Amino acid sequence: MSVKTAARPETRTARASGPSAPKRKTTLRQRVWRERWSYTFIVPGALFFLVFAYVPMAGNVIAFQEYSPFRGIEGSPWVGFANFNAIWTDPEILQALRNTLIIAVLQLVFAFPAPIALALLLNSLLSDKVKRFVQTIVYLPHFLSWVIVISVWQQVLGGGGLVAGVLDGMGMPGFDAMTNADTFKLLVVAQGMWKDVGWGTIIFFAAIAGIPSDRYEAAAIDGATPWQRTWHITLPALVPVATLLLILNIGSILTVGFEQLLLQQPMVGAEAAQVLDTFVYFRGVLGGQWGVATAAGLLKGVIGTVLVLSANRLAKRMGGEGIF
Repeated sequence: MSVKTAARPETRTARASGPSAPKRKTTLRQRVWRERWSYTFIVPGALFFLVFAYVPMAGNVIAFQEYSPFRGIEGSPWVGFANFNAIWTDPEILQALRNTLIIAVLQLVFAFPAPIALALLLNSLLSDKVKRFVQTIVYLPHFLSWVIVISVWQQVLGGGGLVAGVLDGMGMPGFDAMTNADTFKLLVVAQGMWKDVGWGTIIFFAAIAGIPSDRYEAAAIDGATPWQRTWHITLPALVPVATLLLILNIGSILTVGFEQLLLQQPMVGAEAAQVLDTFVYFRGVLGGQWGVATAAGLLKGVIGTVLVLSANRLAKRMGGEGIF
């Protein structure tokens, strides 16, 4: 006679609490299919950069050729680094590089901190109506083309503009800032600040909005002044965003505004307004020296890449997050 014994409770508990079966690892194809709708929204942006940014990079091969549009890339002879050697002995491109670096440094010193200062100033306003009104006014120039911006500045600071008319009526000598080659680089930076400083504050406003309000309340209870709250709470919260934008600006330091300078170059001359972008346009598109122009553009891209990598590494060494 066989006797069936019931399983002990502790045995059933041990079986139930035993190690579960390992989960099957999802493949890349399965993960992509699971997030297919998210990737669908990425496709237009990815196609834009693929078609207009990455595919044209193949044309940099022209920098190593004596390129002719009639012969094409396959029919143009290879010249190695002859175009790059011509760059270092060309006084025009050296002048363009010098102007580019001067304008870029001035933009980093004056134009880069301007949106931060404006965001802090507007954030200190107590009236929301005044704040929204000022934001709207400073945002508007961003949506104007450079043709309109330069025309407005010409009507104000040109030889026959508003300022010159006021000074003439007061018996003072004439004034024409738009054709003064000595102060042209400062004028370029001022125009860029007037046009884009309001738009640049959007990112910093978003960073300020993400700061918990209880930090300000606790600091106020402890007796911190508005300046102390700004210095110890607001500014540290803006450091990661400012670091990211600074690294990106350093990467594009040799791109200082093609259309803006191209429109004003006839007024002040090439010696003051010629930069790398305008040099590429005049030497390549208008002058037909495609190889030299492409070599200058390729060199500018390589320098920008090196600067981004160096700035990112420096930011990480200083305790920041960097961009990658």
